[in-house]
Amino acid sequence: MDNEINQKSTPRSFWQWLKRKDKRSDPFYVGEVADWGGDEGDNCPDNSCVRSMENDRCEFTNELSFVTYSRVFVGTWNVAGRSPVGSLAVDVDEWLNLKDAADIYVLGFQEIVPLKATTVIGAEDPTEAKNWNLLIGKTLNDKYGCPLKPITNDNYQYARVSDPERRVSVCSRIATPIGDQPDRGSRYKLMASKKMVGVFISVWMKRELLRRYSVSAVKVCSVACGIMGYLGNKGSVSVSMSIEGTSFCFIAAHLASGEKIGDEGRRNNQVSEIFRRTSFPRLAQDGGSPHPLTILGHDQIFWFGDLNYRLYVDDNLARQLIKKQDWRALQEFDQLEREIQDGGVFQGWKEGNIKFAPTYKYSSSNCNRYSGGLPSRAGEKQRTPAWCDRILWYGKGVKQLSYFRSESKFSDHRPVSALFLTQIEVVESTNPRLNPVQPLIPTITPTTKLHRTRLKKRRPPTLCSWSAKD
Repeated sequence: MDNEINQKSTPRSFWQWLKRKDKRSDPFYVGEVADWGGDEGDNCPDNSCVRSMENDRCEFTNELSFVTYSRVFVGTWNVAGRSPVGSLAVDVDEWLNLKDAADIYVLGFQEIVPLKATTVIGAEDPTEAKNWNLLIGKTLNDKYGCPLKPITNDNYQYARVSDPERRVSVCSRIATPIGDQPDRGSRYKLMASKKMVGVFISVWMKRELLRRYSVSAVKVCSVACGIMGYLGNKGSVSVSMSIEGTSFCFIAAHLASGEKIGDEGRRNNQVSEIFRRTSFPRLAQDGGSPHPLTILGHDQIFWFGDLNYRLYVDDNLARQLIKKQDWRALQEFDQLEREIQDGGVFQGWKEGNIKFAPTYKYSSSNCNRYSGGLPSRAGEKQRTPAWCDRILWYGKGVKQLSYFRSESKFSDHRPVSALFLTQIEVVESTNPRLNPVQPLIPTITPTTKLHRTRLKKRRPPTLCSWSAKD
């Protein structure tokens, strides 16, 4: 009886040991993840396969699908109507944290143009969007010595298919001309870019991933909900895309300003409008695969921007807590957190723990002092500091690795960033280029029944036979 128990348990123990050994030897192994939408304490299940997007190795246990990981950098910055000039490249480099490069960069901006009548009511000018894309692309690719050709439109979607085996479909709500393509030698590729007055989003992806994985249905959408509810001084620009079997939605938003009682209600209403009016219609270019139509139809959603939620606290007390760097006490007065708890907005959404100083409002550019306070300076706006610039997420398979602010003095806001590790489902049958690895211990199958009979008579059970039965 003891022998039978040992024979049954040995193969499973051996495979578990072998998996652990293989993971430790894998330089891209990210560790066990227990809270990605499964039950708490659930590690990588036996019927799944885990692969890094940077690595071809795979712990293969199912011939139909496996899970891969992607590092997604999300950033937001209100640039106060200033153009990307001068020494800003140094600030952008620090903001993007290129020492720890991500697979995907999603950057949202607010006020890339001054919010005055001519820019809000007049025709869209793509100049500033082009300049920001040039700076971002240069920052991402300069260290690899690869130039970047200009993107000539403020509304750009990835449409180039250079590999016949790669299934890439692109569409948008409104057909627009496609800009010049970035140089093929660059490491990062512009996937989507959309501008609405001062709100701007730019999404970049490693070319290596485009060669390896199917990226489909890259779509953009804008929702204006500013003056009279329909002008673009406030609102959102969004990007929808699918990587293999996982759909992503990125929403860069700029919500109503103001710190009077009741202003939070206007912000909540604008969030509801963006949810209601953002759509990504299916077009013929999508092929047979269904793609999400709305924000909440996506698997993983990231909402970020100058959300303008303030603090329910006296100005003097706020400044005292900031001086003490008591972020936990200050968060007790955070308007957005309270609205989420009360069910006013973003029910079920998540945000990382804030361990940095409020990002708004600084006195001016090149200044580390918050605007207002006592004694106040002549002509300076009295504003209670607040965490206006935020990054939220929703969906399974997302783990936040970091949440931080940068210290650029370019505007009266500080840029905010978050790094995420996201799970992406890859279905083997849809991508013939991703070949599963062979079993680590091959099983030997005899060619005849007589041979199998002789083996049973002559040989005791082996480790290979236990593994095959298990």
